[in-house]
Amino acid sequence: MILSIAIPSFDRPDELIRLLTSIDLKNYSDFEVVICEDFSRSRSEIRSKVHSFKDKSSMQINYFENEKNLGYDRNIIELLFKCKGKFVMFMGDDDYFNKGILEKYLHFLRENIDKGYVLRSYLSKNPEGYTEEFKYLKEEKIFEPGIETVIFNFKRSVSLAGFTISREKTLPFLKCSEIEGTLLTQVYLMSEVCLRYESIYCPLLTSFAHQSYRNNNPKFGNSEQEKKRYTPGSITQENSINFTKSYFEVANFLEVKNNILIEARLRKELSKYSYPFLSIQRNQGFKNFISYTKRLEDECKLNETWHYYFYKFSLLFFGEKFPSFLIFLIKKYLGYSPRL
Repeated sequence: MILSIAIPSFDRPDELIRLLTSIDLKNYSDFEVVICEDFSRSRSEIRSKVHSFKDKSSMQINYFENEKNLGYDRNIIELLFKCKGKFVMFMGDDDYFNKGILEKYLHFLRENIDKGYVLRSYLSKNPEGYTEEFKYLKEEKIFEPGIETVIFNFKRSVSLAGFTISREKTLPFLKCSEIEGTLLTQVYLMSEVCLRYESIYCPLLTSFAHQSYRNNNPKFGNSEQEKKRYTPGSITQENSINFTKSYFEVANFLEVKNNILIEARLRKELSKYSYPFLSIQRNQGFKNFISYTKRLEDECKLNETWHYYFYKFSLLFFGEKFPSFLIFLIKKYLGYSPRL
C-alpha cells in the first residue's frame, strides 16, 4: 500500500465528512484512510457519520476511538502506529483535498518511494476571502539529509494539511513524550527523518488548509499536556507566545538528542519569516499588539533580523489587511514564496 491518509479527528463531524468526500481517486486499492477520534463531545455524531459514509463508499476506512483525550501530539503518534502505507499523509479534519490532484500526488509518491519526507504545497482561504498558494520553490527539488534541510523545512512543515512522511523511516522516533503539548510533533518527526534521509519538494497544490484558528476557534488545549500551555476556544496572547516558544523547545530537544547546533540558526530563520507570528495578534487591538511584540522580543528573542521590525511596523501602522494582501501579490507574481 502506497499511502495512508491519516486524520486526527476532534469535534468537527461535518468538516470530517467534507474531507472524506474530497478524496477523488479512481482506484482505491493503493491507499487507506485512518481516523482517530480523540474523545470529543461530538464522538457519537462523528461515529455515526463516518460509518454512514463508509457504508456508501468503496474506500478502505479504518475508524478508531481513543479511550481518553490524547491531545494533538499523541494522536499524531497513535495514527502512525495504526497506519500501514509506505507514506502517511496527514490531514486536519477541517482540511480537504484540491480537486483532481490526489491521483497525481500518488504517482509522485510512487516515483519517489525511497524519500523520507515530502514537503508539499497547499492552498488556504485567506480571512479576506482570496485563495493563497503556499509554494516554496519554483519546481520539484531533492534535499540532501542534514541540518540545512531541517531548517528549510521547519516552519514550512507546521501546517498539517498534506504533511507526508515515510512511515518506516519515522517509526524509530515515535517515543517523543518530551515534546508532548507543543503541537509540533510532526515538525519533530520531519526533522529526525530529514537529518538522515533524502527528502523532496512537491509543487503540486495537494490540499486546502482551513486554518480554523483564524476564526478564533482553535480546538487545542483539551488534553492534560496541552492545558499546561493553551486555553481552548480563542487566540489569546498567551497561546500565541507559548506556541512560538514551542518551536525553540523542539529545536533544543533535537539539538541535545542529536548533538547538533540548530536552535540559534532556527531562531534567525524564523525571525526572517516572522510575519505570521506577528500578524496573528494584530486584530486583537493596538495595545495588545504592542505588549505582544514586546513579549516576542523579550521571551522568544524573535527580533533577530531587520525583517522582524519591518513586519512589526508595517502591521502597527497599516493593520493586517494591507501587508497581508501585499505578501499575497508578491507570491502570486513570483509563483512561489521568496527565499529571504
